[in-house]
Amino acid sequence: MSEKTMPFYDVDRTYEDNYRFGPFGAFAEELGGDAKDGVSADQVTRAVASGLTEHEAADHEPAESFFGVPVDLPFGIPAGPLLNERFTTAAFRMGFDLAVYKTVRSRAWGCNPFPNVLAVHPQSADGVLSPGSPECDEGVLADHRFETPISISNSFGVPSQDPDVWQPDMQRAMERAGAGQLLVPSFQGSRVDGMTAAEYVADHVTTAHLVLETGAQVMEMNTSCPNEGHNRLLCHAPDQVRLITEAVKNEIGDVPLIIKLAYLPSDEDLEYMVRVTAGRGLVQGFSTINTISARLVDAKGAQALPGAGRDRSGVCGAAIRPSGLDMVRRLSAIRERLGLDFGIVGVGGVTVPQDYFDYRAAGADAVMSATGAMWNPALARRIKSR
Repeated sequence: MSEKTMPFYDVDRTYEDNYRFGPFGAFAEELGGDAKDGVSADQVTRAVASGLTEHEAADHEPAESFFGVPVDLPFGIPAGPLLNERFTTAAFRMGFDLAVYKTVRSRAWGCNPFPNVLAVHPQSADGVLSPGSPECDEGVLADHRFETPISISNSFGVPSQDPDVWQPDMQRAMERAGAGQLLVPSFQGSRVDGMTAAEYVADHVTTAHLVLETGAQVMEMNTSCPNEGHNRLLCHAPDQVRLITEAVKNEIGDVPLIIKLAYLPSDEDLEYMVRVTAGRGLVQGFSTINTISARLVDAKGAQALPGAGRDRSGVCGAAIRPSGLDMVRRLSAIRERLGLDFGIVGVGGVTVPQDYFDYRAAGADAVMSATGAMWNPALARRIKSR
């Protein structure tokens, strides 16, 4: 992989190496820049993207908002590839005005074995991977041929540093955001052996409190990754999500709470999730989607990712774009039909500028890109130029 196309998260290095030495590529180059004439590098970035002079950018008023917080453009990078303050600072300087700090826990949590990222090649003519399709169970080819349109595996297991590490780092990340930019922390509860249902809820509350202590203005709770057993995600259990969000909301008060959802194929299930959370004022928005689960195989049909329990992985990138747009459209229709006021963050397969506008047209109030941004670090600037 050439330097020009190197993603800011190096897929050929371990998660630990990326955390210690990253980011890479264009993001690393951006961190090497210095402030000019008293105008921050973030302001310079926005000036270039918007066509303003540097001094005009310094006085620029944000045009939009994200859950009540002024932002220049409601576009950014979701939880996942922004591992620490260096990554989020580089994202801000590259013009991504929303940066979601990688999901944190109440305790240190290890990463799945390396490798974690493989290129994924759905066999459909349009390269789309549909939830529940036969290919998801029969096997999708995964290898090291990273090519556009890019789709990849996401097999990390939601690692986290200890709060003693991530709390001060998260605070530094917030301080690096420029005017019109926002750092959004992501968090989740951690289930351990012997933990009761009440203790699991309490762990979410503990983690939310730790995040609140950093000064978070908006928070995102991950319900799309915690595995509740039998390939069942937390977001597949809306009543359990309701109990957790109620407890978390009692802890964080007026701070807006977003919950991250996986793809929910049933309109009835999706509406029920909305009714028991947003309908009760427990959450102020939904971010969707995360990934689509699929069995990944190599060219010989063997398990592509090494280790027990890793025959399946979440797939993200261009292959899941139609599913992400579908969830946004359905949430938007539910919002209008029920007369509710909640925000929608569209995620999934945003790799070119037009994808941002398609998500906005579908009803998204904000849009985010992970895989696309990793391989196209100038994506935010290109969107702004339009």
